[in-house]
Amino acid sequence: MSIPSLASLDVKGKRVFLRCDLNVPLKDGAVTDDSLASLDVKGKRVFLRCDLNVPLKDGAITDDGRIRASLPTINALLESGASIVICAHLGRPKGERKPELSLAPVSIRLSELLNREVVFATDVVGESARAAVASLDSGDVVLLENIRYEAAETSKDESERFALAMKLASYADAYVGDGFGAVHRKHASVFETAKLLPRAAGKLISAEVEVLQRLTMDPVRPYGVILGGAKVSDKIGVISNLLEKVDVLAIGGGMLFTFLAAQGKEIGKSLVEVESIPTVKVLLNRATELGVEILLIKSCHRIRCRNFIANRYCSCSSFCKRITYSCFC
Repeated sequence: MSIPSLASLDVKGKRVFLRCDLNVPLKDGAVTDDSLASLDVKGKRVFLRCDLNVPLKDGAITDDGRIRASLPTINALLESGASIVICAHLGRPKGERKPELSLAPVSIRLSELLNREVVFATDVVGESARAAVASLDSGDVVLLENIRYEAAETSKDESERFALAMKLASYADAYVGDGFGAVHRKHASVFETAKLLPRAAGKLISAEVEVLQRLTMDPVRPYGVILGGAKVSDKIGVISNLLEKVDVLAIGGGMLFTFLAAQGKEIGKSLVEVESIPTVKVLLNRATELGVEILLIKSCHRIRCRNFIANRYCSCSSFCKRITYSCFC
């Protein structure tokens, strides 16, 4: 699919219909600025929602990339004279206190990277958290325990999420969202809490949005996108939108097998969303019409995966760690 560039359009002396995105935030009829710089945080407490969902092995962090990615926003807030209450999740404890999913190791690493003490609260809305927040002075940092220890965080009941959000909002004077990996979720610390306080996007979120705007509005071509994840149903809208913009779309992860099933391929015991197969067929047909190449990343490593069946896909009953490429089957 070839889309003409702006430079190729002869517009001299002609009228041009220009479709812009001017969907700006308004308050009382005035344009507002949701950037971090617009938020007055001097001498105030800021509730900062981060993405600190780092990989752990035997209690040790194996990759601190997400912690480092949060540093620009944290440092900017500290330089502005704020104190910070950091909220984050780790894994999916589903409302249970699982020691292996504690953010304690993260607080230690964050303290090292900031070169200042990070007080770790051993709960989210309990005595430890309340005491830590109450003792905050300008320049202090508190990290709350795993927010997903609270079942209300991910509850489908809006009243439960709101009740938790009210407690979280009581910790601060302003809200900054910087957890890009969770910002799309309707969770108490992401959705409801942000509504209860003056708010702004953090530097990580702003940078990600800037990149996304560039890639979706004026990408350099040829333009290819790689998508992964377990469920196709979560990404139908994204895929449908991307088909109008990309030249190549590569599909990997667990949702790959729903695409293979839609093509009539054998997938053994691999993960598949049967109810999404008709929709995937429509997407594949649409890609063909638009001239978009769909690449399915489907090869298991035949030597390392002992459960590989010749000329078919891996049919393991659980995640196979012996393969080069992640096999969700």
